[in-house]
Amino acid sequence: MTKSIDTSRRNFLKLTSLTAGGFMIGFNWITNEVKAASVIAKSAAADVGFNSYLSIAPDGLITLFSPNPELGQNILTSFPMIVAEELDADWSKVKVVQAGLDTARFDRQVTGGSGAVPHSWKLLRTAGATARHMLIEAAAKRWNVPASECTTENSFVIHAASNRKLSYGELAQEACTIPVPENVKLKDRKDFKIIGTAVKNVEAKNLYTGKPLFGLDFYRKGMLYAMIQRPTAFGLKIKSVDAEEAKKMPGIVNVVTFGNNVAVVGNSTWEVMKARKVLKVEYEKDGSLESTDDHNKLFTSLMNSGKADVQRKDGDVEAAFKNAAKVIKSEYQCPFLPHSPMEPMNFFADVRADGIELIGPTQTPAATRTAVSKLLNVPEEKITVQMTRLGGGFGRRLKTDYSVEAAELSSIIKAPVKVTWLKEDDMTGGSYRPAVRYRFEAAIDAKGNMTGYKLRGVGINAGNCTRQDNFPSGAVDNLLIESIEHVSPITTGAWRAPITNFLAYAEQSFLDEVAYAVKKDPVQFRLDLLQRARTNPVGDIRYDIDRMEGVTKLAAEKAGWGKKKGVAQGFAVYFSHRSYVAQVCEVKMENGKPAVKNIIAAADCGEVVNLSGARQQVMGGITDGYGHAMFGKLSFTNGETDQKNFNSYRLIRMREIPEIETHFVDNGIDPTGLGEPALPPTGGAVANAIFRATGQRIREQPFIEHSVFTGKKVKSTMKNTEIK
Repeated sequence: MTKSIDTSRRNFLKLTSLTAGGFMIGFNWITNEVKAASVIAKSAAADVGFNSYLSIAPDGLITLFSPNPELGQNILTSFPMIVAEELDADWSKVKVVQAGLDTARFDRQVTGGSGAVPHSWKLLRTAGATARHMLIEAAAKRWNVPASECTTENSFVIHAASNRKLSYGELAQEACTIPVPENVKLKDRKDFKIIGTAVKNVEAKNLYTGKPLFGLDFYRKGMLYAMIQRPTAFGLKIKSVDAEEAKKMPGIVNVVTFGNNVAVVGNSTWEVMKARKVLKVEYEKDGSLESTDDHNKLFTSLMNSGKADVQRKDGDVEAAFKNAAKVIKSEYQCPFLPHSPMEPMNFFADVRADGIELIGPTQTPAATRTAVSKLLNVPEEKITVQMTRLGGGFGRRLKTDYSVEAAELSSIIKAPVKVTWLKEDDMTGGSYRPAVRYRFEAAIDAKGNMTGYKLRGVGINAGNCTRQDNFPSGAVDNLLIESIEHVSPITTGAWRAPITNFLAYAEQSFLDEVAYAVKKDPVQFRLDLLQRARTNPVGDIRYDIDRMEGVTKLAAEKAGWGKKKGVAQGFAVYFSHRSYVAQVCEVKMENGKPAVKNIIAAADCGEVVNLSGARQQVMGGITDGYGHAMFGKLSFTNGETDQKNFNSYRLIRMREIPEIETHFVDNGIDPTGLGEPALPPTGGAVANAIFRATGQRIREQPFIEHSVFTGKKVKSTMKNTEIK
């Protein structure tokens, strides 16, 4: 079972073997400030106050508290790798401990936006390099030799001239007498030994042996279990509740109605699950009960309305289209999608008079604490949040609804409780990727140049459903980007690579349409636009032209673009979350249908910390992007989801995953993130390859419903491509 983790200094000393004395450096995650080192003795352990900790114990164990939630992005491996590199540590003697929420000591305790490594890169390197400097100074002092004559390797300080060496553990206490340097030199990347190599996940053994790491594993003696009945459709509210039969079920302690929820509380998950099934809850309308047919009509009417928020306008767009020799117009549409993490939503809460304890899988622990504080009117300093490992998130666990309801329920029943959702609960009442429709228009002059570009996006609870500063903005003289939002009772939220997860597919498919319409190679067409942005930029350019050009050329080279026979290739490139990924998809016709055989990806995410983890991120992002573009669809009838579990909601299967080949640009810049950027270009590369193979454009997701796969004509509410 998993127990609450005490992240106090006293417990940290037990975890890191420092109770016998050793060397500890505190460093501030916000400013990179490294505080004075201290000798840690058992009697004084509780008196040492640091923001966060890099420790070296007498036995040589090196420990790092990691503040960011771990949901599979491999941060528990990457963070210590960075420290160990600068420290010249023996990797086998490095471990990491998950920190609890502590906004006084840590900054950005969030998993989202592919930002953990970019944020902490220099800070972690500085901490490791500072410790290494002080260890060298301590050894030099003991040997009475110049520090410049000493080197480090595998957790030893070495004086080659006298053939002497000392372990970091042996030097730990002496290092504490050395003044902390104000500035420390970081390694030249050519000297990296750990960074850039393939290192297995530090929790790999615990994962494959089934150790209790996840929120779902958490157990505390005396806690209660709960499941919550939520409205069966968006736009409903509770009218009446009959819980008499449920209360009589074995193991049931209470049935509580709060807000728009009915919670069944008992002694085990199985017992409350069975009791919830016999609840009799009657609902009444409390808003619009929207259906997918309603959304399609809304898309059409709003797309043609005169009202829109202008996100960017360059040049004279009206004149460009009026004087165009040719105008190309297309529409693209995507459905809602659930997040579908493998671990069901769950959270533990213990609301007491002296404070609140929250434990579970969250991507935003600080937001969870704030939300609970506001709801229960309890000061944040009286609320603790401990993060377990997350069994997937993809943006779903950026929300606080599931953790807040656990805290509210605990406050009502006056007992510690763990709330668990079924998969149906999350799929029918969760937070979804917004449904969106885009209309693209391109003005082409007599020489085949794109002189005008228009994009209008209509989203359902999507906010600004465009990314107005992304390519090809800055590369077209006359450009207009607009967005329109429809506010719906259906809850939406960030879904892996928010907005760009579909926008990239639509943009890259449309650029492909334009390239073919003007009889230009799709890759060269994009390179020409990038050159145009380089030599004659229009307005602000927020992307790096050289980096985008670099991945474009690398992907084309590695895929043998245009040189292979018997295979149809499709290309896409995209910039999102500070990084750049280009992909070439290869399709063959099998039994009259297109089959995706291979995807070659080139990524520029700056310095690759863990080559193994980076490959997994790219491959996982591509699999996620391809699987959802091909199969993912969540539709609604009168506010209720038509798909309620994996028997009706289609995910990609193992045998359907194509071969994926990954390449990384080695440009030496600081890391820029990789959790999300590989997903957006996938849909476009696949759709463009399918077009090359079949001559048919796919403009709606999921692809599997298109006639190239079904053999049947499907009626669409969107306009087909128009070329005038």
